[in-house]
Amino acid sequence: MKHFIKNITTPILDFLFTVHCPYCNKAINRSEYACENCKKHFPETAVVKYAIGGFKCASPFPYDERYKDAVTRFKFHNCGAYAKQLSFMIVCAIGEVYQGKNFDVITCVPMHKNALKQRGYNQAELLARECAEIMGIEYADVIEKFKENKLQHRIKANERAKNVRGVYRIPDKKIAYGKSVLIIDDIITTGNTLGECARILMKSGCKEVCCAALCTVTIP
Repeated sequence: MKHFIKNITTPILDFLFTVHCPYCNKAINRSEYACENCKKHFPETAVVKYAIGGFKCASPFPYDERYKDAVTRFKFHNCGAYAKQLSFMIVCAIGEVYQGKNFDVITCVPMHKNALKQRGYNQAELLARECAEIMGIEYADVIEKFKENKLQHRIKANERAKNVRGVYRIPDKKIAYGKSVLIIDDIITTGNTLGECARILMKSGCKEVCCAALCTVTIP
């Protein structure tokens, strides 16, 4: 996967502020996406998992150790600025797994308005917007979460499919109709959330739906 890094031109080199490595929190040069030590530990290949419904998902990292810490800081400690650096590696994984596939639209797994108000930002949207900018593809808010449900990580795996059913919708089907859509999320665990989003996109008339995430949870 590392050989894709040199082929990507990205706004990450234009940081206008001091940054920290999202994986260990060490101060780094503003032109870098990670410190040299963390780069040495990056996986050589992307992680591939299939969301429910058979939708392929590409991730640069497993959800453990330094990558889990990065997600926690990014998601819960007001570190939205990490999106540029983290998205850089998602794009690397996309390049490796999808091998030049052309996407028409990039979107994200949405949050309910109440959860968004509480957190202040949707981490999946930040990642998706940065991936879209790096890849030169249109970003659009295609999916809406219009019903609140239980947090997926707080319920049993066998309850998660039912928990996400009927909570998402496509407000404007014209945006993605007949198009190849890439959905971005921060983590894929059981694949129910991404799978449900992909399912309703296909039902609304999308040509194809693929997925990508920052981290993949490996369940024994």
